[in-house]
Amino acid sequence: KVEGVGQVAVNLATEQAVVQPAGAAPVDRQALVQAIERAGYTIPAQTIELAVEGMSCASCVGRVERALKAVPGVSEAAVNLATERAVVRGVVDPAALVAAIAKVGYAATPVDPLADPHGDETTQRKDAERQ
Repeated sequence: KVEGVGQVAVNLATEQAVVQPAGAAPVDRQALVQAIERAGYTIPAQTIELAVEGMSCASCVGRVERALKAVPGVSEAAVNLATERAVVRGVVDPAALVAAIAKVGYAATPVDPLADPHGDETTQRKDAERQ
């Protein structure tokens, strides 16, 4: 019944749903979450880590945290200036988080939890700055 949804396949064994839009436009993620919750089910929160560039002080951290907490679906957001990372908990699209951070003047990219921590771009950039 959510606007824009074409097909839905729910797998009871994996407790997952695959939603396909009816047209080219993406389906509103928050509308899907609300529909599932109205039906009496919950969606487990996920933890998303983002690399944030351009922060230089505690005021920057505050701006980024406020921007993240304003995104619908975010239940918690913590930003660390020293590591240039933001950790967000909730049911939210990472692209919405990146857009919220960009709106307040910073660049962000999702961090792949399976990636080599010594091979990411931020680590390489910080190593170059130290040298």
